[in-house]
Amino acid sequence: MKAKYRFIAAIVVLALLMTGPFVVTSLLVWLDMKDAERTMLTELLLSRLPVGTLMTLFGFAIGAAVLHKLFKQYVEGLLRMAETLRLMLGANRDFRVTPDGPPEVRQLAQAANDLAAQRDALMDDVDAQIARAKASVEEEKNRLAALMSELAQAVVVCNLDGRILLYNNRARLQFKALAQGPTSVSGGALIGLGRSIFSILDKGQVEHAREVIVQRLAAGKMPMAHFITTTRGGQLLRVQMVPVMAGEGGLSGYVLTVENITRSIEEEERRDQALHTLTQGSRSAIGNIRAAVANLLDYPDMEPELRERFLRVIDDEVARRSVVIDQTMSQFSDSMKTRWPLEDILGIDVIAAAQRRIEDKLKLPTKTEELDDALWMRADSYSLIFALGFLASKLQDHYAPRELRFRLSSEGRLAYLDLIWSGPAMSSETFYTWEMEVMQFGSETSPLTLREVIDRHGGEIWYQREKAAHRAFFRFVLPVATPETEAAPEERRVTGRPEYYDFDLFKFEDASIDLDRKLSELAYTVFDTETTGLEPSNGDEIIQIGAARIVNNRLLRQEVFNQIVDPERPLRPEGIPIHGITEDMVRGQPTIDVVLPAFHEFCEETVLIAHNAAFDMRFLQLKEERTGIRFGQPVLDTLLLSAVAHPNQESHKLDDIMTRLGVVIGKRHNALEDALATGEVFLKLVPLLEEQGIVTVRQALEASEKTYFARVKY
Repeated sequence: MKAKYRFIAAIVVLALLMTGPFVVTSLLVWLDMKDAERTMLTELLLSRLPVGTLMTLFGFAIGAAVLHKLFKQYVEGLLRMAETLRLMLGANRDFRVTPDGPPEVRQLAQAANDLAAQRDALMDDVDAQIARAKASVEEEKNRLAALMSELAQAVVVCNLDGRILLYNNRARLQFKALAQGPTSVSGGALIGLGRSIFSILDKGQVEHAREVIVQRLAAGKMPMAHFITTTRGGQLLRVQMVPVMAGEGGLSGYVLTVENITRSIEEEERRDQALHTLTQGSRSAIGNIRAAVANLLDYPDMEPELRERFLRVIDDEVARRSVVIDQTMSQFSDSMKTRWPLEDILGIDVIAAAQRRIEDKLKLPTKTEELDDALWMRADSYSLIFALGFLASKLQDHYAPRELRFRLSSEGRLAYLDLIWSGPAMSSETFYTWEMEVMQFGSETSPLTLREVIDRHGGEIWYQREKAAHRAFFRFVLPVATPETEAAPEERRVTGRPEYYDFDLFKFEDASIDLDRKLSELAYTVFDTETTGLEPSNGDEIIQIGAARIVNNRLLRQEVFNQIVDPERPLRPEGIPIHGITEDMVRGQPTIDVVLPAFHEFCEETVLIAHNAAFDMRFLQLKEERTGIRFGQPVLDTLLLSAVAHPNQESHKLDDIMTRLGVVIGKRHNALEDALATGEVFLKLVPLLEEQGIVTVRQALEASEKTYFARVKY
């Protein structure tokens, strides 16, 4: 529109410049005429006024038509050509200018197409040279990918913020099987590029394992840590962590190998229970049987009544044992107890980590004395260090010691870890209360009590006074472990197939939605819905939600959400040929009450993207009161962004935008496929918007609001 106004203004100025001399000359002649001549001229003009007026109006009409035609052919045509040229330079190199309009414009279009063809030939040559240079690198990457694909263990690589930047197929399948609650809808998984590992594993345990690795690196030891954790569904996972080293000895991330040990622990528990059940009472039963058999052998001529009594004893004992065996076989699986798997850890590492946490959180000085630096313990280091911090916090609150001391020794198969302080005597009732209390250390709370931690270690704890030294200590009695032989450094090569990877995410710092961050830096969820109709306010319902994620400027086609929804109302027959969803397909599917929380969890911490987003968002907003789910993140609309990038194009339908940008997708009018198409369109639009100075989410939202299409309401 601005170009049109400028064109009209230029024509008006040109007309004034052309008619200006004639007007001035006429005015001078009029002033030089006599009164009689002026009267005669006036009468002549008035008699010809109607005809002159008609001719003037006709001339203006012809002029306006000519101006409009010239504007359409030259100005608008050249503007569309400019947008097309930008498309050819950036988003779609195969796009070409359509020769249209006057001969001069057609010649210019043909020249532009010829230049584009030459440019493509040069780019093809450059691409071929780059491909040859990258061939060896790709070969190494594919070899790494193949190796990782065959690993039996789940492997996850994270940056220092806990953002996932690599995982293999085994990890995807394992965490998909662990999904509980809303995540389990649509085959959801807990894992995804750019997502936080802390949604799967406890953050405190992961950070503690990092501290152990940093400490072992500083001590020149093998940088490795282990811990056991539980998922939201109660599954037990054994996790091993090794660092990803950066330059100058720093850490850029860590590699986690995860193993679900729930089944093995349950099987071991079942074996223990079965063994206990079978052996309980067996000694006395066997003794009775042996005694009866001995009497029968020693007295072959005993009376028949007495012989019958001994045989009955044998029969009764054997029958009772048979009953016990039968009951064990049928019932032992229902009487399992959860055991807490323990790992081998160096005792001084536990003490060092406990000292650091106590000094950081409580500002309480700590020292050590009489440490056995070669002593290995069988323990869960996270819960043990939490227990030490809990006791230190209690001592500080009730007895205000000036410092705490640690001591580590062993006797036979037992390790003694002492927490020592100077102060008044403590009553046994106070210590018992602390044992049974749920532990809290600073702002962190554990669901376990001190007694539960000790019991899970199969150990003991007691309080003892050193009267001569006027001090007291808590003694942790823990099992001693023999460390396994560490592999040589050259044997510990990290291999594996990064089927789901993005190494650039090592630089990914934060997933929070910052409107002033670049469009290319944020994580997105691009989604689409299929519905029973086009009137959400009049009862139409969602029947499918499809979505995919964009992370680090890449559309992740393997991390998708695709769920058909039971609308709890009949489908419109005229809509079935469009979306292809029938009554049989929606029957028995989850309702929107179940699907919407799962979709909300899928798109957490991301910006939403949709085509004609006002339509889809209206359906979601109308379900806020019913489901309690609100989508409060920013929403970008590819329809509006296309209007911003190409304001002179006549159509901004998704199909037309795809054609302009060179996006090719499979079948359409399927929510997931439409979402994938919208994602590809968005990625093509980002560089085009940046050329106009629109580089942040805030700028994209503000530009979208100024378009005509932003006024459409549903």
